[in-house]
Amino acid sequence: MALDGSVNAPTKSLDNMVLDDLSLDLPSLGISQPLPQFPDTNPQLNPVDIFRCYLAEILVGVTGVDAKIIYPALAWTQTLDKGDLVLAVPALRVKGRKPDQLAAEWAEKFPDSPLISKPVAANTFLQFYFSPALVPKLVLPLILKTKSRYGLNPKNGLKDRSDPSKGKKRIIVEFSSPNIAKPFHAGHLRSTIIGGFLANLYQGAGWDVIRINYLGDWGRQFGLLAIAFQMFGSEEKLKADPIGHLYDIYVEINRRAEPEEAEIKAKKANNEEASELEEKSLTGQARRYFKRMEGGDEGALAIWKRFRDLSIERYKQTYARLNISFDQYSGESQVSQESMQTSAKILRETGVSEESEGAVIIDLTKYSKKLGKAIVQKKDGTTLYLTRDISEAVGRYEKYHFDKMIYVVASQQDLHLAQLFKILGVMGKEDIANKCQHINFGMVLGMSTRKGTVKFLNDILKDVGEKMHEVMKANETKYAQVSEPDRVADILGITSVMVQDMSSKRINNYDFNMDRMTSFEGDTGPYLQYAHARLCSMTRKADIPRSELETADLSLLTEKHAINLSRVLAQYPDVVQNTLKTLEPVTILQYLFKMTHLLSSSYDVLKVVGSEPDVAKARMALYESARQVLHNGMTLLGLSPVER
Repeated sequence: MALDGSVNAPTKSLDNMVLDDLSLDLPSLGISQPLPQFPDTNPQLNPVDIFRCYLAEILVGVTGVDAKIIYPALAWTQTLDKGDLVLAVPALRVKGRKPDQLAAEWAEKFPDSPLISKPVAANTFLQFYFSPALVPKLVLPLILKTKSRYGLNPKNGLKDRSDPSKGKKRIIVEFSSPNIAKPFHAGHLRSTIIGGFLANLYQGAGWDVIRINYLGDWGRQFGLLAIAFQMFGSEEKLKADPIGHLYDIYVEINRRAEPEEAEIKAKKANNEEASELEEKSLTGQARRYFKRMEGGDEGALAIWKRFRDLSIERYKQTYARLNISFDQYSGESQVSQESMQTSAKILRETGVSEESEGAVIIDLTKYSKKLGKAIVQKKDGTTLYLTRDISEAVGRYEKYHFDKMIYVVASQQDLHLAQLFKILGVMGKEDIANKCQHINFGMVLGMSTRKGTVKFLNDILKDVGEKMHEVMKANETKYAQVSEPDRVADILGITSVMVQDMSSKRINNYDFNMDRMTSFEGDTGPYLQYAHARLCSMTRKADIPRSELETADLSLLTEKHAINLSRVLAQYPDVVQNTLKTLEPVTILQYLFKMTHLLSSSYDVLKVVGSEPDVAKARMALYESARQVLHNGMTLLGLSPVER
């Protein structure tokens, strides 16, 4: 049977050629039996899959259960004391016997193997430990050879694993989505960090990823913004800081409009004539201006487009600091009236929408009381976000023919997204609805700069960078060794913000704590950066050519620290694979902290400088492998690893 599950495949795939090469190498490790092959296995990039393949075949003889059931049940473990792989006996679905009895019986029956020690029965689980002598020899050469590819399985993104010529699956990730001329608030920050990570994750898994930033770039507020710019805008300030200046004039015109609105409201409350006042008011002028925009007035649209383009250019600069780019800057303005009319017509003709007191609504309570009633058009004919989102989803599918679309939006929008997906389904677009997923997240509490409430992402990054610089200066000796302290402080500051955001499950709220996030102590961003920089420093000091690391005698790595570090490095591909299920950045982050803690405890035991040359080479091969895995994990999270 071939790797992809086909029988008697007429040609040899690249994967099978790699497997054959690998099988030829295995006898030199004392393994004479050819590597068993299973669907979805990836031994050329995942060393644990080598053990998993052999173990599944051994367990067929021990348990009498089909290998196809055993193989996927062999799970990675969170802690080394629980083994390298664990099998939950109930997962094999053996009837008529108690799982704990079966575990004990199978542990006793398990034959001697050069790869795996005798398993340990722990209640209803079987814990398997890889042969200590084999782990470094299998794991480290693979990491050193595959480098940045280690841990990734690009076959995940294939439409058909047995036929790569059918191409990749396509995913749209919509994230960040700030509102032009409004603050880049905490929700946008979280969406940016989480969305950037998910896009990296799927790209590493071989998907064709399209990153979309769906801007809040349309509405009556842009009429107000245009009036504000006419009144007290500055060309010089607009060019220097478009986002900040537009925000400032927007705040100012709202301040001036407030007393007018209060007067109009009071007159109406007293049944007094207010139409002339409404016409002359700033809000009235803004309403008329936006009507010109909606009508396609070239002059009005040119000013709006300039505001939008300048804002996007500034956003791009900020996103670049976070290692984030977008394939498309979309937005509410890009949804055409024609597409919304088409959606409205489908909703009406399918009986999904109905009129209610002059407005158009969709009663979703017939499907679920939790979904309530959704308004898609106000009494005055104005469309709402939901109307645009329906049309945008349909338009994206027609343009991109995606296999999956993720919306990275705060949990406050849970109902809105649930309504959107249900409406798409009941209006006959179930194929689109089934491909959509809402990735939600909790709130950031107390996010502000040291000078007051935060307005924009740049404010946060600048402030944390300055704080990080202060922390770095506290250690004069190490600070003197940093050649570009401003640049490093900026990277460490960004790392601080991102790691704090990813340190727990997405749905959890967290406190924005600048002192905590910028500390080099504990599980923080600076701690990870320090771990990577220290490994880079060791490489420079050891000055051993890469070719000698790749040919090092790894049988010299016999210490418990060396074996355990190799075991943890072996887990990384499984961690990434599991993250594709959880879609939680904390899955990767927790692994990196676990690995760096083990690394930190190894330095005094596994010294390079002063060791015998061959031992030094073997240990540096281990440390370089650890650096590579740390680098891979950090870049997957969207971080920029520093080297000193």
